[in-house]
Amino acid sequence: MDSDPLGSVLADVLASSHRLAPRAIPRLVQDTGRRLGLTGARVYVADLQQHTLVALPSPEQAGRRGAGDGDGTVEPERLLVDNSLAGRAYRTETAQLSRPEGAGGDSDSGGGGGGNGGGSERTGWIPIVDGIGRIGVLRVTAPELDPPLLHRCEALAGLVAMILATKQPYSDVLTRTMRTQPMSLQAELLWGFLPPRTIGTAAVTSSALLEPAYEVGGDTYDHCLAGDLLHLTLLDAMGHDLASGGCSATALAACRSTRRAGGGLDDIAVQIDRTLERWLPERLLTCVIAVLDTSTGRLDWINCGHPPPLLIRDRRIVSGALDRPSHPPLGLTGYAIPPPPVHTAHLQPGDRLLLITDGVTDARSATGELFGEERLADIVVRALSDGLPAPEALRRLIQQILVHQDQRLSDDATVLLAEWHPERG
Repeated sequence: MDSDPLGSVLADVLASSHRLAPRAIPRLVQDTGRRLGLTGARVYVADLQQHTLVALPSPEQAGRRGAGDGDGTVEPERLLVDNSLAGRAYRTETAQLSRPEGAGGDSDSGGGGGGNGGGSERTGWIPIVDGIGRIGVLRVTAPELDPPLLHRCEALAGLVAMILATKQPYSDVLTRTMRTQPMSLQAELLWGFLPPRTIGTAAVTSSALLEPAYEVGGDTYDHCLAGDLLHLTLLDAMGHDLASGGCSATALAACRSTRRAGGGLDDIAVQIDRTLERWLPERLLTCVIAVLDTSTGRLDWINCGHPPPLLIRDRRIVSGALDRPSHPPLGLTGYAIPPPPVHTAHLQPGDRLLLITDGVTDARSATGELFGEERLADIVVRALSDGLPAPEALRRLIQQILVHQDQRLSDDATVLLAEWHPERG
């Protein structure tokens, strides 16, 4: 094993990363892995819908347009999130090791790792997590993956997460790798506005998903942290065209602008309403916008024509806990409607807040059966009861919604789950 101290190796990686071209990430990771005592190291990222883990292309592959479309280039290796050891590491956010007999003993551990060394190799899958947001997994191989070496692998995975998070916003190489199909104009517009799917601190976690990912029309979400305050926003614009995406993006910009200028929830609603009236008349939008004080558990929110927030406590949804009279949707031009009232409730440690758009509970099967709130609650609560992270609970929920509608959603379905866990601090 190389005698380079871990700190020295990681410092070199950090120094190299500042001007690193995204397509050079695989080579940097491989070379760093060898310095740490590995025979191979390779990065896999989750695709946009979190169905598969895709190996980052080599520098040669990344430089070719249309890789894998019949031009003679190699299709990137893909591993199923729901049916592989790599997927288990991603789902549970815990390292997974192959069986002692080596890389040949696991159906998902071979291929693309480099330097497999025959039957004496061990393969490990290390979650790549940026803060608390899942990105993918790191595949590592070595004759023996003992605890000290695994510790070095986890440190490398953490640094890789930071590199990917900083490079992805301006890298088409990474973006193409994470997509499995072309994206509509309105979806491209909305995804350009969205924050990371998962954010959080020791006191709170917020995670969100939306489908259909490549054709989303008017749904969007936002979450951000400001000191002890967690801001949550869920918007649903009328329609499923480019104008719907523009409506949601405009409303989200109005929300952020007002919030960052110190405005309250009622100020945000008024600003969105005025913005729609001026620039997008006759476009309606429903929303829930909330603020959770993570130091006290106080929750304030407004609801403008939207499904009410759901409170999950002690592994069940507390029926009607956050039901309040709903304000009319925003954008009703020509009507003298006062600002929406601000509602207040106090959460208990361990409570979860679930915000949804109507495309979740109103999803219908081929026989006309509604997905419904009861099924929604059962899936989310069961996943959380199994100790799965919030992002995985939402991933499973979205999968079930898609299955319920035979993979063809009739409306956008967006879910945001916030957990208040001050005891973790």
